[in-house]
Amino acid sequence: MREITLEELLEAGCHFGHQVTRSSPKARDFIFEERDNIHIIDLAKTKEGLEEAAAFVKDLAAKNGVMVVVGTKRQAQGIVQEEVARANDANLFYITNRWVGGLLTNFQEVSKNFKKYADYVTDLQDDEVKARYTKKEVGGWEKEKNKLENLYGGVAKITKKPEALFIIDSHLENLAVREAIATHVPSVAIVDTNADPAIIDYPIPANDDAVGSIKLIVSFIIDAWIEGRKEGVKAKEIADKKAAEDTEKAKSAAAKILVDKAKKDLKEKNKVEKKVKKDKK
Repeated sequence: MREITLEELLEAGCHFGHQVTRSSPKARDFIFEERDNIHIIDLAKTKEGLEEAAAFVKDLAAKNGVMVVVGTKRQAQGIVQEEVARANDANLFYITNRWVGGLLTNFQEVSKNFKKYADYVTDLQDDEVKARYTKKEVGGWEKEKNKLENLYGGVAKITKKPEALFIIDSHLENLAVREAIATHVPSVAIVDTNADPAIIDYPIPANDDAVGSIKLIVSFIIDAWIEGRKEGVKAKEIADKKAAEDTEKAKSAAAKILVDKAKKDLKEKNKVEKKVKKDKK
């Protein structure tokens, strides 16, 4: 995992917090100073938080974990979709419209909507199925599918409750944060000066409004995910290879035992036959 520099964070505008009047008292630990009624974030704390968060994400990816990236604010939507697409990983999902209530606290019920969406997609691609219904009915399916896709598109293929959330703007996505706390799901989040970092497991103190800041941090976290997944795949290949070698060794040992037993049995048989012949004489 590459080391991110303070210069990169500075150029991306990660140090700009909110106005002093909008800042949370709980965020004072990572505020460097006040300038023109704006709080300036301590980029050393940003770097530390980002690296800790990336290490957690990398480890989760290596263990074949599932993570959802939550970024519903306008500045984050496109970045989140692009970065998740870049990772191209079946265990990485995103939400860019609004938080799917119950995704953590009531996954079994919410997943019914995912199945409904998948059924609509399948039926709309099957000409034989569509032929059995009127154009009006099929048009209704299309509308319902688009509605569900708008709500759940980024998480529609998820098959189990995610093991972590990566949130852009923990203050805005307070519903997601509350569900993560209630279900003990670890959270990684960009935490600006108007938010409480104590309720986030891996807070990244930084500007959550500037496109440059969001892009840099999301890219760094997704890089960590990609690296972790590669290491996980490599570790699995090594483990599978060792297991195969151990199996072959076990088979060879078993075969040797059988051969040795067969030789011993043959030797005993020959010995008995010689004795019988000798007794006959």
